[in-house]
Amino acid sequence: MNHVQISIAADAAAQETIIGLLEETATGFEQQDDRILAYIEAQNFEPEAFAGLLKDFPFTVETIGARNWNAEWEKNFPPVIVNDFVAVRAHFHEPISGVRHELLITPKMSFGTGHHATTWQMMQAMETLDFTGKRVFDFGTGTGVLAILADKLGASEVIAIDNDQWSLENAEENCVRNASRNVKVALSADLPEGERFDIVLANINRNVLIDYADYLQKAVVPGGYLLLSGLLIEDRGAIEEVYTARGFVPQRYTERGNWISLGFVNKL
Repeated sequence: MNHVQISIAADAAAQETIIGLLEETATGFEQQDDRILAYIEAQNFEPEAFAGLLKDFPFTVETIGARNWNAEWEKNFPPVIVNDFVAVRAHFHEPISGVRHELLITPKMSFGTGHHATTWQMMQAMETLDFTGKRVFDFGTGTGVLAILADKLGASEVIAIDNDQWSLENAEENCVRNASRNVKVALSADLPEGERFDIVLANINRNVLIDYADYLQKAVVPGGYLLLSGLLIEDRGAIEEVYTARGFVPQRYTERGNWISLGFVNKL
């Protein structure tokens, strides 16, 4: 399948805006220091429409053929190690010793390989939580890396949802590769109303986390834990205001580069 690669000049804050603009159409993104690459199926690319969406950003467009994404990852994806807690590697890497958990991720175009500072911080924070026997909700699962880690940490059930079919297929493959039998992957629209969870993980972006604050509040049991990322340092005030107004009490804050993660307990 041919794709169009849109290379957009943007800093970290602007990249989150661009993801929000293109997430309904793009099959994947690659974030770099000074630009973001968006991949869109060629049949879905409408030049005039995208020119309008991206009018505030310099960008170039390139049509690319079907790629060997394993080869791309082998060139560009070193293993990710979070202290002695967890390592994320592809199948072509050598096994990593000295960590308690090792995750294998199949190369494809979806979020959450473990390289991005937000995913790294989410995994770091997960080390501090007790997942044993808990019901977990991964809101916007991407590659499934956080859901798989929750399963390895002893969760009794993990519901992992995404609105992107490519990501869901990738997450399912990764669950099989990691023997994560307690993870159920589903489209966002398939989640039954009224489901509640002990721990909710949401590594997305500021706008989605604000728009879905009521939804996420209802998804966390009283006394349950909500872990958020996909956020920039300057997003902290707005996110804490929105979630504390809904009964959440801040418990944790970390930074990595320009990115942050926030942890809350639901007191309602």
